[in-house]
Amino acid sequence: MRCGSRARRIALIAVATLALASCGSGGGGADGGLEKTELHVGVLPFPDVAPLYIAIQKGYFRAEGLNVMPEAMAHGTTGALTELAGGGLDVVLGNYMDVFTAAEKGVGDFTFVADCYQAGANGFNIVVKGDSPVKSPADLKDTTVALDAIGNIGDLALVNTMKNHGLDRDDVKFVEIPFPEMAAAIEARRVDAAWMTEPYITYSQQQNGARSLLDTMVGDMKDFPVAGWASTRAFTKDDPNTVAAFQRALGKAQADAAADREEVTEVIPTYTKIDARTASAIALGTFPTSLDAARLQRVPDLMLRLGFMKTKLDVAPMIAGPAK
Repeated sequence: MRCGSRARRIALIAVATLALASCGSGGGGADGGLEKTELHVGVLPFPDVAPLYIAIQKGYFRAEGLNVMPEAMAHGTTGALTELAGGGLDVVLGNYMDVFTAAEKGVGDFTFVADCYQAGANGFNIVVKGDSPVKSPADLKDTTVALDAIGNIGDLALVNTMKNHGLDRDDVKFVEIPFPEMAAAIEARRVDAAWMTEPYITYSQQQNGARSLLDTMVGDMKDFPVAGWASTRAFTKDDPNTVAAFQRALGKAQADAAADREEVTEVIPTYTKIDARTASAIALGTFPTSLDAARLQRVPDLMLRLGFMKTKLDVAPMIAGPAK
C-alpha cells in the first residue's frame, strides 16, 4: 500500500515537472505559457533604447521568463526591417518614419508592440559652426546641409522646418554624412549645417564650440513620435503570450524611464560610447508608456503632406495592443 502511494506521488511529480519544463521552454503557449523564451531584438546605441536595458538590468524580462538579446543593427533600421521580415530578428527598434516607408514599399507586414521615444526640446537640432554666417533659418538658402540619411526623419524635419520659414527643399543641398562625422564636417566647412540628434549635438558644442541654430521639433512637430518597437504581424499572431510578456516587462521600464531621468542617465553609458558626464548633460525626449494610435498617426499624415508618402496610411491596424 505504501509502495503504491509512493509510486503515485512520483508519477504526479514527474507530470508536474514535465509541465513546468514545457512552459519554460516556450514549446506551447495555448495554456498561457510562452511560445518562445529567447528574443533577438535589433537595437541602435541611442538614448532612445534606455528602457530596454533598464528592463534587462532590473530583471523585468527575466521575471516574465524571457531572455532578451540585444543585437546591433549594423545597417540601421532599413536593413533591420528587411531582416525582421525574413525572421532573422523578433523585434527591432524602428524609427516610425522608416517603418511606415517600408510598409508602403511592401517590405513586410509590420506591427508595433510598444512605443519607445518621443521628441523633446533641443534633441533634434540644426547645428552650425560657431562663427557661421547662418544666423536664422532663412540663411539656409543655397547652403549645404548634412543628414544621416536622405528620406528619413531628419529629412522630414528639415523639409518641414524650411517650409515653415518660407524655403523649399530645392533651396538647400542635402548630403548624407553619418552622425559621428558631422561635427568634423562642420568644423572643416565641408557643410554649412547639419541636422543632429543627441549626443552629437552636445559633443559638437563641447568639442568644437558649434552652435545650435534651431530646434526642428517645434510647432507641428512638437512632441513628435520618433521610434517604437516593431515586429511582424505573423509574430504577434503566432506568439501572443511572448509578445504580451515582452510588453509587460518593457512597459515597466518605460514607466521607470518616464519617471526618473537619473535611471536613464545611469544606463546610457552601459550600452553606448556616451560617457557619464555627457549622458547627464544631453537633452532627452520622453518615454511614452502606451501605444497611442492618434499620436502615431501624426507621422504618416505629415509624411503624406510633405510628399514622403504617396498614399494615406492608417496606423491603428499596425498596433498590436495594448493600445489607447
